[in-house]
Amino acid sequence: MNIRGIFKYTILLGWLHATAIGAVLDGDRFLWYSEPASDWETGVLAIGNGQYLVGPLQNRMPIRGLQALPKIRQQLVEDDITEATSSIMNNMMPSVSRERVYSYFGNLHLDFGHERGMTNYVRWLDTRQGNVGISYTYNGINYTREYIASFPAGILAARFTASKAGALSFNTTCTRESNKLANSASATTNGGLLTMRGSSGQSTKDDPILFTGKGQFIADNAHNSVSGSTLSITGATEVDLFFDIETSYRHQTQQKLEAEVDRKLKASIAKGYTDIRDGAIADATALLGRASINFGKSPNGAADLPTDKRIKMTRKGLDDTQLAVLAWNYGRHLLVASSRHNDADVSLPANLLGLWNNRTTSTWGGKFTININLEMNYWPAGQTNIIETQESMFSLLKIAKPRGEEMAQKLYGCNGTVFHHNLDLWGDAAPSDNNTSATMWPMGAAWTVQHMMDHYRFTGDADFLLLTAYPFLKDVASFYRCYAFDWQGSKVTGPSVSPENSFIVPNNASVAGSRKAYDIAPEMDNQLMRDVMESLLEAAKALNIPHTDEDVKEATEFLPLIRRPAIGSYGQILEWRSEYKEAEPGHRHLSPLYGLHPSFQFSPLVNETLSRAANVLVNHRGANGSGHTGWSRAWLINQYARLFSGAKAWEHVKAWFAKYPTSNLWNTDSGQGFQIDGNFGITSGITEMLLQSHAGIIHILPALPAAALPTGNARGLLARGGFEVDIDWKEGRFQKAAIRPQRGGRLQLRVSDGTSFKVNGELYKGPIQAVSGRSYTLTLA
Repeated sequence: MNIRGIFKYTILLGWLHATAIGAVLDGDRFLWYSEPASDWETGVLAIGNGQYLVGPLQNRMPIRGLQALPKIRQQLVEDDITEATSSIMNNMMPSVSRERVYSYFGNLHLDFGHERGMTNYVRWLDTRQGNVGISYTYNGINYTREYIASFPAGILAARFTASKAGALSFNTTCTRESNKLANSASATTNGGLLTMRGSSGQSTKDDPILFTGKGQFIADNAHNSVSGSTLSITGATEVDLFFDIETSYRHQTQQKLEAEVDRKLKASIAKGYTDIRDGAIADATALLGRASINFGKSPNGAADLPTDKRIKMTRKGLDDTQLAVLAWNYGRHLLVASSRHNDADVSLPANLLGLWNNRTTSTWGGKFTININLEMNYWPAGQTNIIETQESMFSLLKIAKPRGEEMAQKLYGCNGTVFHHNLDLWGDAAPSDNNTSATMWPMGAAWTVQHMMDHYRFTGDADFLLLTAYPFLKDVASFYRCYAFDWQGSKVTGPSVSPENSFIVPNNASVAGSRKAYDIAPEMDNQLMRDVMESLLEAAKALNIPHTDEDVKEATEFLPLIRRPAIGSYGQILEWRSEYKEAEPGHRHLSPLYGLHPSFQFSPLVNETLSRAANVLVNHRGANGSGHTGWSRAWLINQYARLFSGAKAWEHVKAWFAKYPTSNLWNTDSGQGFQIDGNFGITSGITEMLLQSHAGIIHILPALPAAALPTGNARGLLARGGFEVDIDWKEGRFQKAAIRPQRGGRLQLRVSDGTSFKVNGELYKGPIQAVSGRSYTLTLA
C-alpha cells in the first residue's frame, strides 16, 4: 500500500481459518503467538508498502569546503591529523547537520472491549502471503480479524467477523502526537469514515509535507455513530475496512492528494474485500513463492511452539533450525513488504526501519544510511530471487544523482556524482550528522552503484545496463578520477574515514595518543574505487563500447593506480594507510573487509593471499567483540560464508538468535531498538552458505554447516548470470542440484570444496555454454 512509513500499522492483527492450527501454522512459514502483543516494538506484525513523511528539501551545501580542501589534504599527508580534523569540522560540515527525518502518520485505534476473558487466542503473520490475523473466543463467540496491504490496489484492507450475528462492536479513531491539522469521524447508514490531516511540522512558508489519511468502514446492518473524532460501530456481524494515506511528496497539493485517497477508496470498495485480499496475496506469492529453503525438523517439536517461546528457547541454547528458516522467510517478506517499485509513481527503498515506525521522529532519523545499512537491506534481493525489490533503491539513486552532481562541483571541484553516508527522500547528498567518524566519507555512490551492476549480473537486462547502470557508473567513476590524488605512487582518497571507526594517533603524528578518524587512503575506499572502475569496464564490454571510448580509457588507466591492500604485522588486512593502534579492535563495522563481502576481491577463488589476510582480520574483529549489533553480527555470517567456513557462519547465526531478535523476529541494534538491516543480513548470510555466484562461478554448498544442517534443500535460488538453482543435501554432503538458465550463457560450476560431479550424466570438466530453457542436473560423480 502507498503508505510507506507514514502510517503505523500497529493494529495487532487477525484472521484464521477454522482448520487445525498445527496444520495451518507451519513453523517454517508463520510467526504466531498465543497472547496479545504487550508493546509495539516487540509485538507488531509487519505488513507493507507506504509513503514517507518528512519535510521539504534543504540546502545544506558546506560553503567553505572547496577552499579548505587542499590545506586539509596537506595536513593529513604531513600527519597533522588533529589540525586536519579541526579544519574538516570547521569548513566541510554543513550548517544544518541533518537531512530530513522519517516520521509516521499516526495510530489507528480499534477498541473491541475484549481485553480480558479471551480464550483460544492466536495471532499470526504468513511470510508467504503477506497477510496477518487474529482469532479468539470471547463470551462463547468466535472473532476473527485479517489485515493485508495490497500493492496492486495501493491500500490497506481488513475484515473483522463475529460468529454470532450482531455480536461485533467496536470504537475506532486516529491519533497522532503532533502536527495534526484536522481529525474527524462521520457515520453513514452502512459504516463510517475516519479522516486525519496533518503536516511534517514546518511553517507554511517552508513548504511542509502535507498528508491525509482516510479509513472507510463498511458495516451493513449495524448501528453507526460518532462522538468527536471517534466512530462507533455496534451490532455488526462483519465489517470491512479500506484505508489509504497520501502525501504532497507525490501529489503537489492537498486537493490532489485527497483526490487520490478518495479514488483508491472508491475503487477498492467497488471491488470488495475478497477481491482486494486475493489480489494482494497473489501479488505477494508471485514473488515470495519463487524460492524456499528446508533444513528439516527442529528438535523436541520446537517449531510447533509460538514464535516468542521459540526465541526464548534459542537464547538458552536450543538449535532451532526451523527458526532459521522462518527468519529467512521473514526477511524476504519484509523486503517485499517495504520495497516495491511502481513505474507510475515515486518509489523509495527500505530505510533503517524498513517502513515501520511508531514515532514522530524515528530512531536514527529513519534515514537511508549508505555506509552499510541500505546496502545490507538489498543483499537478499538477487540471491533469493526477489530482484525487483531493488528497483525502488535505484529510484532513490536517480533522485539523488543531481544533488550529488552539485555536491561534487561545489564541495570538491569535480565532475561526476558524490554521496556521503546518508541520503533522505530528496536525495540530499551533503555530509550529515557532523561527527568525526562518519560524516566526511565521500564513498556512498561507489557502494550503491554496485547494486546497479549486480542487478544486471542477475537479470541480464541490457536496457537497464545501457540506460541506468552505465550512465551512473560513468558519473561515479568520473568523480573518483578527479577526487583521488597522488600519494606514494598511488591514487588515494582523503579526507575520508573507515566508516564510524577510529584509531589512536601514532607517536610520529600529531597529536600523538589522541583518538581520531579522518585520514587519507582508508582501505575500504581503495576497494570501492577498484570495484567502480572494474564494473565500468565490465559494463562497457557487455555493451560493446570500444576500448577507445574516453571513459573506458580513463578507467583502464586509473585502475592500476589505485592503492593495493597492505598486510599488517599479524597477517591482517590493514584498515588505514598505516598500522595505527586500534581504538576499538572489535568495531561493529567490517569496512576493510568489504573486499571479502559484499565484494569478491578477497575471495578464496580470486586471491588466496588476500583471502587469508581477510580471514585473520575477521577473526581478530570477532575475538574482540565485533558483532555487538544485530546487523554487524549478520555481516559476520556473510563474511564467514565467503571464507567457506560454514561452522563459523552458523555459530554467528546462533549468536544472532541468542541476543538480537525481538519476539516478533525484528532485528535490534544491540538487543533493543529495532533496526531492520540485520533481518535482511540474516537472510543473505544463510543463502550465502548454500549458494554463491560472485566470482563468475556458481558455487553450490560453499559453506554448508554440515553438523548443524545435515539434511535439507533449497529451491529457486538465483545465481548471477540468470540461473535458477535447486539444491539437495543429505548427511552433510551434496546430493544433487538442478540449474535452469533464464537466458543462455557461460555456466561455470563448483560443488562444496571441489567435489567431483556430473552434469546431465557426464563428468564435469569445465565451463558449459548453457542454453535457455534447458535444465542441467548435477549429481555426484
